Amino acid sequence: MTQDHHYNLVSKLKPTRIIIPIILGLAIIVWVISREIKTDILSSLSVTWKSAFWLLIAWCCMLCRDLGYIIRIRILTEKDLNWIQAFRVIMLWEFTSAISPSTVGGTAVAVVFIHKEGLSVGRSTAVVLATSFLDELYFVIMFPLILLIVGNKTLFTTALQGTGISFLNELILFALIGYFIILLWVLLVGYGLFINPEGIRKTIIAFFRLPLIRRWKEAAVNAGDDIVKSSHELKSQSFSFWLKAITVTVLSWTSRYWIFNAILVAFFVVNNHFLIFARQLVTWIMMIISPTPGGSGFAELILGRYISDAIPVDPASAGSIALAMTIIWRIISYYPYLIIGAIIVPGWIQRKFVKPIIEKK
Repeated sequence: MTQDHHYNLVSKLKPTRIIIPIILGLAIIVWVISREIKTDILSSLSVTWKSAFWLLIAWCCMLCRDLGYIIRIRILTEKDLNWIQAFRVIMLWEFTSAISPSTVGGTAVAVVFIHKEGLSVGRSTAVVLATSFLDELYFVIMFPLILLIVGNKTLFTTALQGTGISFLNELILFALIGYFIILLWVLLVGYGLFINPEGIRKTIIAFFRLPLIRRWKEAAVNAGDDIVKSSHELKSQSFSFWLKAITVTVLSWTSRYWIFNAILVAFFVVNNHFLIFARQLVTWIMMIISPTPGGSGFAELILGRYISDAIPVDPASAGSIALAMTIIWRIISYYPYLIIGAIIVPGWIQRKFVKPIIEKK
């Protein structure tokens, strides 16, 4: 990838783009409050020192998730990125994911983020693909385990009025579509990185010779070359290298899915913690098919309805309370990245692109 191509990618990360997901999120919140949240029910939620403590725990879970990501990228780069560089890359990556549709994410631009912090393009690609592979492998393994432990009926059935069998079918469909997209990606990247990188490269190039997509053939060739380079980088790593990377990945994502549990404990006595954890993870799998930036709107509505019958309150008020809890969940797990990214992106582009161009002149 050329310098101009790098700049074209990151120049699209204008902080003004946070307006789109913020507007979507706020629109959903306003709609939810006006249509489905009963304010008199919310007034029964008391804010105490206990609730403040558990909301702090929820924030800590999110921080643990980010810390895990920072540690993992240092492992994958063999500590060639220092702590500040690793933090910057992860925040830029999360910001890109937050303003992009879930099906797109921030993976493509992440190569540029890492490369501009001092690694070669080939090695940066290896790190990004390994990161993506580990993340999606977590879902590929955890989803069947959750089905085995919780059971299909318990996981996808809600007892609330108005969420009968049609809603159940929608949940299963969304989850299966999301899961098989993730599974296909894991198989493709895993096969390309660890088994037959040349075969994947040839397949990609042959596919992009088709008339309708021939215009992207050059980019496909570059992608194929990057996969081959990445394979050589990753195959040479030791067992302990992968064990550390996998362990941090599991701890990082698991921390993220305990956030909603901590939010609920702030206000209620919760018994079935694993079911809530499982449903939050399945919601994330379903978000892969969301066309909105960061899953805005989709996440709030789906999780709010999906988790409602797991909250120990009167069924008549569970829907309103669940949606309120979902809004708190998004405030903790999504909106901070928009703010941090909007602060970091302009300065980073100035240092990595604009300043070098000025100095050359």
